[in-house]
Amino acid sequence: MRDPVTIVEVGLRDGLQILDRVVPTADKLAWLAAEHRAGVRRFEAASFVPPKLLPQMADAAAVVAGARALPGTVVHTLAPNLKGAAAALAAGSDVIVLPLSASEAHSRANIRKSREESVEELARVCRARDESVRGGGHAARIDAGISTAFGCTIQGEVPEDEVVRLCEACLEAGADRVALADTVGYADPAQVRRLYTRVKAVAGDRLQGAHFHDTRGLGLANVLAVLDLGIREFDSSLGGLGGCPHAPGASGNVATEDLAFMLESMGFDTGIDLEALIEAQRLLAAILPGQPLHGKIAAAGLPKSFRSPVHA
Repeated sequence: MRDPVTIVEVGLRDGLQILDRVVPTADKLAWLAAEHRAGVRRFEAASFVPPKLLPQMADAAAVVAGARALPGTVVHTLAPNLKGAAAALAAGSDVIVLPLSASEAHSRANIRKSREESVEELARVCRARDESVRGGGHAARIDAGISTAFGCTIQGEVPEDEVVRLCEACLEAGADRVALADTVGYADPAQVRRLYTRVKAVAGDRLQGAHFHDTRGLGLANVLAVLDLGIREFDSSLGGLGGCPHAPGASGNVATEDLAFMLESMGFDTGIDLEALIEAQRLLAAILPGQPLHGKIAAAGLPKSFRSPVHA
């Protein structure tokens, strides 16, 4: 048995939110289907925010429905507040990610709340979910996504003590899990290992996820830094798309195809067919003509020495 690692495709949310174009729903569903054929089973499919703020996410409920129609999928969505979380629950989201920034400056720019107010909003969302479950409603997991955990282009340094305290506060507020995000690509492997070790000491197994951007070329190195700590769930975006509209200089995520190639080459089990995933990247290039895509393995091709377990 190979050690399984879960890849969460976040391109449909994080990848598209930064673009100045609106991708038709049919194209999003074609993208979903292509990655599903490649073996991807977790998708952060949309963000439940007002369409006037992010018109790219106006069809969030339809995209979630399309994802749920694919066999075996687990659908993640992002919701910044109780109203968005209620819509995400109604749409059938399996995992709802509440973004809370470790940087006070980014928190106010991104969701117009202080960090303390964000924790209070998280508590309200968790209570609403619990009430829904008691009434026979949908039982979604609530994740606290700690953005700018490794630094912020607005504020600069983000003290590690504040990140740890925020994670503790989120768990006390009722979050099922916490995950750390390098929103602006500031992190290095030593910093990542140090902060994950500190948060894991207070969160235990409730710290599972990691969201790294490859802005400065260290995304995969940062993944390696936490694999040894037992982290087995990683966000990534096909073609390395992504970025935060409210974090200047924040650019693409770790590319899904590069992450899957690295993990499979090391002997981890992602369940992903690399050849089919590269085909999905080509489809994405056709959906987004002129948009730079950053995955290395799609451009270079799979090595002749690579033997995919999917085809073994």
